[in-house]
Formats: sequence, C-alpha cells, structure tokens
Amino acid sequence: MATRRSFIAKSTQGLFALCLPKTVLDFSMNIENPKLSLAQWSLHRALQKGELKAHDFPKVSLEDFGIPAVEYVNQFYMNKARDTAYWKSLAAGTRDMGVTNVLIMVDSEGDLGDPKNNKRMAAVDNHMKWVEAARILGCHSIRVNAFGKGKPEQLKAALVDGLGELAARAWEQGIYVLIENHGLHTSDARFMVDIITEVDHPGLGTLPDFGNWCLNKEWGSTMGAACTENYGPVSGLKDFLPFAQGVSAKTYAFDAEGNETILPYKELLSLVKASGFDGHIGIEYEGSELSEAAGIRATRDLVTRVWADLD
Repeated sequence: MATRRSFIAKSTQGLFALCLPKTVLDFSMNIENPKLSLAQWSLHRALQKGELKAHDFPKVSLEDFGIPAVEYVNQFYMNKARDTAYWKSLAAGTRDMGVTNVLIMVDSEGDLGDPKNNKRMAAVDNHMKWVEAARILGCHSIRVNAFGKGKPEQLKAALVDGLGELAARAWEQGIYVLIENHGLHTSDARFMVDIITEVDHPGLGTLPDFGNWCLNKEWGSTMGAACTENYGPVSGLKDFLPFAQGVSAKTYAFDAEGNETILPYKELLSLVKASGFDGHIGIEYEGSELSEAAGIRATRDLVTRVWADLD
C-alpha cells in the first residue's frame, strides 16, 4: 500500500492547449495568477431556475468569466449519471473549447460512514458511477462528503472502511477521492486527517473549502449566526493542505474595495501559495448580496489580486 509521503507528490492536470479570443482572459497559472477553475455551485440558482442548462456550463465559464477549467456538481446531472454517450459528448465539447474538466462534486449518494455495512457499501457503489463519469471527462477527482452517524470511534471506523474502499476502487480508474469540509465532524480537520492517515491510500485526499468550517451545522457554512462552533478557516486549511488536490475559494460578501468581509482571504491564500500547491483554486461564490455572475467575477478578481500581491 502506498504511503502518505507518496500522496504528497501532487498529480498535475495540465490545461489543454488553447487559443482564446482576445476578449477572454487566461487564468492559467503563472507568476502573477493562480490556476483557477469555476465551481458549478456558483451558478446553482440559474441552473435550478432553468436559466442556464447544465450542458452549457463549461462554455459559460470560459466565455462569460474567462475561466478555462470547471468543477461539476452531480446534482445537475442525475438523469445522465450512467449515460456514457452524454459524458463522451461533453468531454469532446470541452476539449474543442480548450476547457479542462477538473472534478465532479458528488452529493446525495449515501453516507460513506454509515454504521451499517450494507448501506455503507451501497454508498460506495453509488459513488462509482460518478467515478466513471469523471474518468470519461478527464477529471482527476471526485469530491465526496464524509458523512455518517455514531460515536466518534464507531464513526471513524466506518469512514476508514467506506472511504478506503471507495479510494481503492476509484484509484483503479485513475481518479482521486477528495474529502471536503462540509460541516459537523467533516469540518473537524484533525479528526478527518486521522482518518486519511489510517486509510493510508494515495488516492484519498482533501478539497479544503475556505468557508465550510462550522462544527455544529451540516454543510458547514460559516455565513450568518447559525454557526456557533467554528473550527476556523486558517487552522482547517493548514491541516488539510498537505493532502489537497484542489482548493475551494468560497466567498460570501464583499466591501466596496472588493475584499471578502467574512473570511481572512490574504492569510488563506498566503497559506496556499506558501505550501507550493499547484492544483486548481475553485471559484465558489455563495453569497446573496451580488448576482451570481457578479459574485463570480468579484471572487475571481479578489483571488488573482491577492495572489499577485503575496511575496
């Protein structure tokens, strides 16, 4: 079995060679800019209202926001999950556009830490169809939720088993399984790192989200007054970064100068840059004060401005 040390050697997912129109910004990695991707959840209201078709998401990311890499959310493709032809068509379209498919965020497929073995293994099976879709698209990962119930030791054992089984099976397809902090115990970074370390598989890692560190709220949003126990974005990011194959740059609200008002963005991005992380930083606007489009642009501009200012 591979060791944790071997996992830290990050996989690289290079951008396809592309010729962008002059009106489209290129946010691929260089000295001044990080390598950006767009999280589909940033447009969830438009998708849920039918104002945007899921199939058009990569085109919108590139042409409207100048971001040539995308992170899908499985909720918008549930009726296409096992449609191999659909995924091949989407892969061909993104390849023609020069858009990189980064990962698929997987929700609502069962608890990988369910205390009952049969339900836990059913959840693993449910996730595998998205592993196959990710493989066809050329993604490097799926993002999962490490939910489950029970006392800490029971929960830990169940997650070690469920995540370990999924990581082993996904690895055979060349796909990483990434844990995102999504509230409750999944936002207890030390607890989750202990699980990753015990599984000790090169295909199991993290997708740290800047904003989801609430310990007493499912999904973990730190926006608003509902979160009374917060692991802390800086502490959580420090713990998760050594295992990260992606980073989610969550934003909620901005001041007049374009600074995020809830999260310590300079400190967070400084940690990412200092770590030598070379994967995609996913733009994910989750606020309500700006439109989705304006929020995406504000987040994109904040990340690139702060990144360029860091030593």
